Amino acid sequence: MDDPQFETQADAAFERLERALEATDLDFELKEGGVIEIEFDDGSKIIVNRHGAAREIWVAARSGGFHYRWDGRAWRDSRGDQELFSSLSELISDQLGRRVRLLG
Repeated sequence: MDDPQFETQADAAFERLERALEATDLDFELKEGGVIEIEFDDGSKIIVNRHGAAREIWVAARSGGFHYRWDGRAWRDSRGDQELFSSLSELISDQLGRRVRLLG
């Protein structure tokens, strides 16, 4: 994947994520440079950002850090093959203490 393809796919993923988060009661903020911070009542955060040099989307959560690569159809965890939105739903649910399913 070249840089323009990465930017196109990452833009689409971030737009989808923003729409999915807007459909929840979660507090989130879009930051400059392609970063989304999801903040929880206990002060913890999940941070989703694009990493252009690696052509990945990175997620930092209480449970760890995760890297997602575009496989031609979806963003997949580079270690576990889980899809980005499925993984984010689980990470948010774990950190929030109740089930959340991100729809995009």
